[in-house]
Amino acid sequence: MRESCDAIVAGHICLDIIPTLTSGQLVFVPGRLFEVGPAVLSTGGAVSNTGLALHKLGVKTELMGKVGRDLFGEAIKKLIARYDVGLTRGMIEVEYEASSYTVILSPPGADRMFLHYPGCNNTFGADDIDYDRLAGARLFHFGYPPLLARFFERDGEELADLFRRAKATGITTSLDMVMPDPASPSGRVDWSRILAATLPYVDIFMPSLEETLFMLRRETFEALAKKSGDLLAAITPGLANSLAKDLLAMGAKVVGLKAGYWGLYVQTASDQAWHGAGRAGPKDLTAWSRREIWSPCFEAHVVGTTGAGDATVAGFHAAVLRGLSLEEAVTTATGVGGCNVEAADALTGVRGWEETQARIAAGWPRKPLSLDMTGWTHDASMGLWFGPQDRGPNHQTF
Repeated sequence: MRESCDAIVAGHICLDIIPTLTSGQLVFVPGRLFEVGPAVLSTGGAVSNTGLALHKLGVKTELMGKVGRDLFGEAIKKLIARYDVGLTRGMIEVEYEASSYTVILSPPGADRMFLHYPGCNNTFGADDIDYDRLAGARLFHFGYPPLLARFFERDGEELADLFRRAKATGITTSLDMVMPDPASPSGRVDWSRILAATLPYVDIFMPSLEETLFMLRRETFEALAKKSGDLLAAITPGLANSLAKDLLAMGAKVVGLKAGYWGLYVQTASDQAWHGAGRAGPKDLTAWSRREIWSPCFEAHVVGTTGAGDATVAGFHAAVLRGLSLEEAVTTATGVGGCNVEAADALTGVRGWEETQARIAAGWPRKPLSLDMTGWTHDASMGLWFGPQDRGPNHQTF
């Protein structure tokens, strides 16, 4: 009989193939050959990136995903087994379906680009989750429904069903997204409708700010993207606040918007909304209710940004599972994300729990937050910004 675990991570998994690029000027030209460096092979997707980061942070974790019986599937399982062979037990292996892979182009000084094949992720469904295992765990994290066809088809009926069944086990639930390809089927569905049906069963929702803007306000997303090649440059605290409010109104208890080089923005629901937060829910609801915090990035030598968002989620969850405060959770999340970008792949840069906390405690400097923070309160000792609506016991601005 398998021991119970603290966290179960399910959803999308693939093989990442990351060529080493020495030039930031990468333009595809027919017939031209680009010489690159050695390729890094690693597992990718939320199951691997968040799940293995939690494992490295000392959290007892199980993985649930699907791979094919092919060379890429074997590579995925072997790469996972390097961390712990037990982590492969929850993986489903299927005949006659190809494993998913992603070619990641990450030029120096530029954000990454992806060439992705979903493979058997497209047949992964709610019935592939072992709900008996969820009943013995504390936190369930599900990632990347835009890359899992069954979870966005039929207005996301299966995604809502998955979280309804997960929540019925008494576990704390978490959801993360990925940016849909606008030209693909997942880029044409009504994500506002899908989220409205799903978020009543989600405790912690941690998409990126750009993904949220795409899903909730497509016209605004397209207008900002057209105006500037760097959409994050057009982001404001007011926009983050407004998007988070919409998501909280749909039912989430914690909304964390990953904002790239701006760091992590978090807003939480009122204490009345925290009923049924699950086995990993905070003990002091007042300290987690009606909060608004912006956690700027830590200074880091950026080698690659692959998996940075997933690592940030893992850091947040590792802190939640240890019963830390919201301030400590957002700081840890940002710290784990900062460690992540110091390596080309999604996991090499992630450090253990004690080493990460020691780096933060030693005065790891943060990047200046050059947004208009009018009305916000800055706590220099923590490096955090507290919003105008923050109801934290020591950070009210009213």
